[in-house]
Amino acid sequence: MMGTFTGRHMAATMVGGFGIVIAVNFYMASLATSGFGGVVVENSYVASQKYNGWLAEARQQEATGWDASVSRRADGLVVVTAVGAPEDITVTATARRPLGKREVRDLSFTRSLDGSFISTQPLDADRWTLRVMLADEAHKRIVETRIP
Repeated sequence: MMGTFTGRHMAATMVGGFGIVIAVNFYMASLATSGFGGVVVENSYVASQKYNGWLAEARQQEATGWDASVSRRADGLVVVTAVGAPEDITVTATARRPLGKREVRDLSFTRSLDGSFISTQPLDADRWTLRVMLADEAHKRIVETRIP
C-alpha cells in the first residue's frame, strides 16, 4: 500500500520544481549576457540628434561610387580589393568579434603588386566583423562586412 501524500511532500515538490526553473533561468541569463558585447549607443537621445547627420554622411559616402571586396587568405591575412576607388587611397580596418569574447583589433594594410591591399597582421580563423575605411585626401568610404 502507498503512503499518504502530505503537505511536506507537496512543499518539497514545489520547492524542487521552482528551484529547477530558477536555476535554468539564471543559467540562460548568464549565457545571454556573456554573448553581447555592449550597448549599441551610449546615449539614445544624443544618437537621435545625430541621426540626420549620419544619414547625410552615408549618402555622401555612397556618392563616391567606391566599394570594397574583403576576404581572408589561408594564412589569416585580410585582403581588401577596392572597386572604383582612385589609386592614391589608404585602407584601414577595425575587426571585432561579433560573438563570444570581446576582442577588437585595428588593422593596417600595404598595397600589393596587383593593386589590392593586404593586412600587415593576420586574424584568427574565427568569425569577425570588419569596418573597412577607404580614404583619400577629400573622400572616405566605410564598408562593413563579415568574414567567417
